[in-house]
Amino acid sequence: MQPLSRRVLNVAIGGGLITSSLYAIYKNEWDVSNIGLVRFGRTAFASAMIVLDYKLSLAGIAIHSPLYNEIQSKIHRRSAEKLRKVAFVNGGVYIKVGQHLGALEYLLPAEYVDTFKVMHSQAPQSCLSDVYRVLREDLGKEPEDVFFAFECEPLGAASLAQVHKAMLHDGTIVAVKVQHPRVKAHSVVDLKTMEVLVKIVSKLFPEFKLQWLVDETKRNLPLELDFVCEGNNAERIARMLQKFSFLKVPKVIWEYSTDRVLTMEYCEGGHVNDKEYIKKHNISINEVTQNLSKVYSEMIFVEGYVHSDPHPGNVLLNKTNHGTQIVLLDHGLYANLSDNFRLNYAHLWMSLIGSDLSGIKKYAEKLGAGELYTLFACMLTARTWKSVSTGIDKQTLTKDENKEIQAMAMQYLPQITDLLSRVSREMLLIFKTNDLLRGIEYTHQVHTRAGYFLTMSRCCTRAVYRWRYEHCDNWWCRVKTLSGEKWTLFRISLYEVYLYLWCQGSTIRKSLSENFSSS
Repeated sequence: MQPLSRRVLNVAIGGGLITSSLYAIYKNEWDVSNIGLVRFGRTAFASAMIVLDYKLSLAGIAIHSPLYNEIQSKIHRRSAEKLRKVAFVNGGVYIKVGQHLGALEYLLPAEYVDTFKVMHSQAPQSCLSDVYRVLREDLGKEPEDVFFAFECEPLGAASLAQVHKAMLHDGTIVAVKVQHPRVKAHSVVDLKTMEVLVKIVSKLFPEFKLQWLVDETKRNLPLELDFVCEGNNAERIARMLQKFSFLKVPKVIWEYSTDRVLTMEYCEGGHVNDKEYIKKHNISINEVTQNLSKVYSEMIFVEGYVHSDPHPGNVLLNKTNHGTQIVLLDHGLYANLSDNFRLNYAHLWMSLIGSDLSGIKKYAEKLGAGELYTLFACMLTARTWKSVSTGIDKQTLTKDENKEIQAMAMQYLPQITDLLSRVSREMLLIFKTNDLLRGIEYTHQVHTRAGYFLTMSRCCTRAVYRWRYEHCDNWWCRVKTLSGEKWTLFRISLYEVYLYLWCQGSTIRKSLSENFSSS
């Protein structure tokens, strides 16, 4: 028979375990599936099944054989679907990471990218009772005391929150962003789970170096979960970019905003990747991509303050009497680029546009690419090294070149993951920004035009000469710097006029040729 003290200890431990388990279920509103340990187990089990699938299905098959590639593609597809199901069940951080992975076309196999891309438009929704609960807790009032009308169906649901259209009692139409109720509570456990699994995957598959993705998510998530920070970011970027008449940043209504609720003016428009909306409203996608490049070039090269979540769901288009308005949404995450990074990146692009191979090598190495500078240049421009070395502004991207780029992405996957693990977080953000513009071009089947490079050239020039001016120590230096900037910008404008006349001439020649042939 056990001593009394031993029995008391066992009862205390058992009671403690039962009590803590019941408390965990209570905190998750009696939903066992949302307990951290259950979420971890769900993710770990799916990951183990995927690893076993790869190991067993490909065992004994020659790596470069057609059969290997065929089987591997099928495993990629079913593995991606397994991970997507886990992400949808767990929600929150898992959806956020899945959305990021869905944009890594230069890194992941197409089967994963295609499967994860749907997370941008099909994120799980919180029920209306959960939304109202967050509103009550954060605003300290009943929803009907704040809103005259509140639409039950959200305008859109994202990884961390969803947005509802509503009307205030004074008649103002607003968009109300409400954080999913359990995202913040689950974020710590979810991030730890991902970190553990990434380390396991790295051991089993050394070519996959994804720790940088976990580090980025850990660093950024607390900022994205603070909607007061998002409101301040929105106001700051609106002031910075107020010279662009085509750009709209929704105004924040602070009276009804907290760290989990953000109330903004409602803006009309369709998403930038909505082909039907763009066709119906006769919107020029070339004009849109050109103006987006102006906005992001200004952020990156001139201001050094960059919107860090650039995906199609965060860009609306609205046709007005004054042209197409671009509405920029979701300002939860911005990055401040250091002067050193900004200037090196500006010099790199000036070298890329000018086909200056020594300059490309020099500034790519300064940005952390090292001996992989040629691969770095190809990833930034989404062009082959042959196109980079002959001039990316002198020839458009062809279907053959696009196929070659996709083949390169698979061939150099270990080098690409190595490169992403060694560059700075600022550079990772730039890749995300590039993905937005390329994704829009890919969706609408348009290619980067010369105007894009001219816009970038102007911003790079202004960034470099502004830095030189700020570091002048006498009036003659300042005069030379200002003169150099004006002359360089004038040369870019002359080149733009030349391109315009050349294009007009080509159109006229083509028309005359067609008329002559028909006669």
